Amino acid sequence: MKELYEFPTILKSLRLQNEWTQEYVAKQLGISYQSYQNYERGLSLPTLINFIKLANLFEVSLDYLIGRKEY
Repeated sequence: MKELYEFPTILKSLRLQNEWTQEYVAKQLGISYQSYQNYERGLSLPTLINFIKLANLFEVSLDYLIGRKEY
């Protein structure tokens, strides 16, 4: 899916808008800091549960998170 190529950029942008660290977001998801770093680097994708947790944390839709449409 081409939309998923935008996911790392969107994720980082949302994190920075909230002025959160990678460590903070990783803790909220219950994952390691390195796992979260890999999401922002585009090296791995979250599980479905973690996609949902991210959308809830950032208060955006899943579609927005993967680059399909705005909030």
